[in-house]
Amino acid sequence: MSDTITLTGVVGTEPNQVVASGSLGITSFRLASTHRYFDRREQKWVDGDTNWYTVSAFRQLGDNVRSSVHKGQRVIVRGRLKVRTWEKNDRSGVTVDIEADAVGHDLNWGAGSWSRTLHAVSASEPPASDAEAWARPGADDESVSVLEPTPF
Repeated sequence: MSDTITLTGVVGTEPNQVVASGSLGITSFRLASTHRYFDRREQKWVDGDTNWYTVSAFRQLGDNVRSSVHKGQRVIVRGRLKVRTWEKNDRSGVTVDIEADAVGHDLNWGAGSWSRTLHAVSASEPPASDAEAWARPGADDESVSVLEPTPF
């Protein structure tokens, strides 16, 4: 099963990054999402069941998650839902994973700031578009290396 899902929740573990296949960076963390509802009889908000997800982010998104997201923070995650059943010895269960397309802080709970991720490129590479040419002062000089915004 592979469906797109958007979740809000609390980061349950510090993001952990591993490098697979020699160069593929994968950052993962656990996300706790608790359903809350208003109990009219008691006239108060009540926590329902908590669902736990393993969120995985790849490449640049994974690097940004590792440096921006921390345990205890409230986040919004959008990605592909992966539900798998498993068996090991006499035990079995269900694992619910999210392959993240986007991760951000939930601004209902606090303020945030944003900065664009830059990566180094060689000045000899032509800009992908005229709009990116601004990031290339001295592009005629082969020895110049500049920082260029990561394309979206």
